[in-house]
Amino acid sequence: MIKCRMCQSEKRFIFLDLGFTPLADNFLSKEELNLSETYYPLNVFMCKDCNLIQLGHVVSPKLMYHKNYLYESSITKIGNDHFTSIGKILIKRFNLNKNSLVIDVGSNVGVLLAGFRSQGIKELGIEPSQTIANIAIKNGINTIIDFFSTRLASIILKEYGHASIITATNVFAHIDNLDDFTKAADFLLTKEGVLVIEAPYLPNLLDNLEYDTIYHEHLSYLSLKPMVEFFKKYGMEIFDVEKYDIHGGTLRYYVGRKNIHTVSDKVDETLNNEKKSLIYSEEYLEKFARRVFQHKKELFDMLYNLKKNGKKIVAISSPAKGNTLLNYCNIGNNLIDYITERSSLKIGKFTPGTHIPIYSDKKLLEDVPDYALILAWNFADEIIKNNLEYRKKGGKFIIPIPKPCIL
Repeated sequence: MIKCRMCQSEKRFIFLDLGFTPLADNFLSKEELNLSETYYPLNVFMCKDCNLIQLGHVVSPKLMYHKNYLYESSITKIGNDHFTSIGKILIKRFNLNKNSLVIDVGSNVGVLLAGFRSQGIKELGIEPSQTIANIAIKNGINTIIDFFSTRLASIILKEYGHASIITATNVFAHIDNLDDFTKAADFLLTKEGVLVIEAPYLPNLLDNLEYDTIYHEHLSYLSLKPMVEFFKKYGMEIFDVEKYDIHGGTLRYYVGRKNIHTVSDKVDETLNNEKKSLIYSEEYLEKFARRVFQHKKELFDMLYNLKKNGKKIVAISSPAKGNTLLNYCNIGNNLIDYITERSSLKIGKFTPGTHIPIYSDKKLLEDVPDYALILAWNFADEIIKNNLEYRKKGGKFIIPIPKPCIL
């Protein structure tokens, strides 16, 4: 029995089963297409005690964040602008200076830390994927290639000292051992230090049917109520929250030691809104699961009917979330001819499970297919803007979430 990773309770309510899928970021080379793939169960439950929503099966992080892990946080302008802005906001709010140290856990290619470095703030990235970390190092970002842990925290403290800020954007929800992570952060932070966490916000996921956000890297689907209770165990408190539109709706949590920072009214306001929203209601979660099943049918039928009528369909972008959508909805190369991408790391690869080939975005203008399914729908506006020439030539876009629609 898997225990809740925040409160260790064994009481759980399983409400969603997306079947068995391969790892969403495990893109394949042509040679690997002939090898067997491992599929893992993808089901979701709510802890009945603290209400954390989480996966029922945990895959080893060493299998997920290997040297061929290909996610780049800097591939979109929206992403770049968002992560760069974090540096400006935190430097001003917490009066950081050249003696301050900022640590970014899951630092990826270093785009967030670049915002601090450009202002003369000392930076340190922690990134387990060698391929991605090497890009950051090449870009001049000080990076340790490892998983964040209490063991590593001891090494960091000796070499770099205490941190004023530790950021964990789109990474806290990826961690199974949250107790070790929090102990490590507490150990490294100065007395007034702040842990800044960012993750897709559960109410947005449920309300807007963003179920493709569910894959094995995303172990937890965060909301404020369980987070507040979790940090109490460590003498810490969430003293502020901020909402952002990125990734379909994101919440930023500011965490500090108790009674150090003034607690914003937004914390209680957000907690009250969560209570009113019924997101912890078993009936509401069961309804969400039924909506997911209905969406699967609608999207498949749309693509199947277009294909049956002789239309050529491709997809644009190949995010991890897209692979949940493709595998769960049984959308393979029988419906999608190929996918186009901006990321040079993914071009020439094949999607896990569905084995759809990935080409450069240039192929979209060479072929001008009838329809292009935007898998990274959270960046749809930017993707459409980048491909206006395709639209001028008669191509049409399909947005899959929250309801399949043709633009």
